[in-house]
Amino acid sequence: MKLLILTQYYPPETGAPQNRLHSLALNLKKANVGVSVLTAMPNYPKMEIFDEYKGLKQKEENVDGINVIRTSIYITKSKGVVQRLFNYFSFVWSSSRALKMLPSVDYILCESPPLFLGISGYYLSRKLNAKLIFNVSDLWPESAEKLNIVNNHFLLGIAYRLEAWLYKKSFLVTGQTQGIVANINSRFPDVPTLWMPNGIDRDVYEFSDIDRDWIVDYGLGGKRLYVYAGIIGHAQGLDVIIKAKRWLIQNAQKESNQIEFVIIGDGPEKARLEKLNTALKTGVIFIPNIPKSKVMRMLKCTAGCIIPLKKIDIFLGAIPSKLFDPLALSIPILLGVDGEARELFIDQARGGVFFEPECEVSLAKAVLFLEKNPTNAAEMGKSGRQFVEKYFDRTNISMKFIEHLYKLG
Repeated sequence: MKLLILTQYYPPETGAPQNRLHSLALNLKKANVGVSVLTAMPNYPKMEIFDEYKGLKQKEENVDGINVIRTSIYITKSKGVVQRLFNYFSFVWSSSRALKMLPSVDYILCESPPLFLGISGYYLSRKLNAKLIFNVSDLWPESAEKLNIVNNHFLLGIAYRLEAWLYKKSFLVTGQTQGIVANINSRFPDVPTLWMPNGIDRDVYEFSDIDRDWIVDYGLGGKRLYVYAGIIGHAQGLDVIIKAKRWLIQNAQKESNQIEFVIIGDGPEKARLEKLNTALKTGVIFIPNIPKSKVMRMLKCTAGCIIPLKKIDIFLGAIPSKLFDPLALSIPILLGVDGEARELFIDQARGGVFFEPECEVSLAKAVLFLEKNPTNAAEMGKSGRQFVEKYFDRTNISMKFIEHLYKLG
């Protein structure tokens, strides 16, 4: 079996799809699947081409034993819809023109979003006589519409039609959550689907060295640390962290003096949140984006990890990928996501405390609960780790994916 992963995002970039797809590639390779990757020149999340790739149109390289083919992409820091579309379609165009660099494959797994990359995925699947697997990690354009990122009805109409067309042209549609799969099944009952969740690589969490230098660097010695680590974007609703700190200052001053909130990462909302932090005089610590391996060693020093999303119905079927790291490290989570994520990781796994999405009072009280109940917090950390090791091991997920492909023929 030979498979090509087509994705706009891939290491050395950091982020959820990058980590997940690289892990998938490595696990497929271990299972003797011939894996290659077609991706863009790395630029995310700062939207700047990495120095060693600047000026290149195409590049072929080896990343941890995986053959990676890169093509050009138009980069912009603009939040405008037109500029974002140029960004997406530039890679659709350049990836489609990489045909001569690609090996013969049986399957092409195309990552969405961006939805438009499915155009290249379909084109390449026809040219290579390969079966198209369309992997949906976010229901786009529905999420973009609900978050008011895109409100042009003409563009939304085109995107919804493209979404339907791609699902119907795919050999298989995979989804990161059961909610995504259920949504697709309800709208397109004839489209074959498979739940292929995110998860953990156990060996990644087997380390003994803990990074405490950052605590000294940021003057956090003796503090109880609650951390958010990930993209600082529109969907996360990170205002809740800054406002929760303000509530603690105003209503629980003694505890507040011992608690610090830390936001690690970069993204389009960072500058606005830093201004809000200054205006409210909350003292939340912002740390720039750093490699995942370092973040995990930093997380081992924390009392809890905050996992928020905005309060919209589409996120009832969401499972933020950033919850897996703290759970695998036996760190309790503060989950501001209702629906599927709450049912799995709070109700079943008992891996942390739920707080109402976008409600700073609820988050603040969840933090105070962990502070006042250290035995419960430790039990949550242990229970969460056991749960993700049992049900969300990426090796097992990859093997089930391969088995499903063989069954479909």
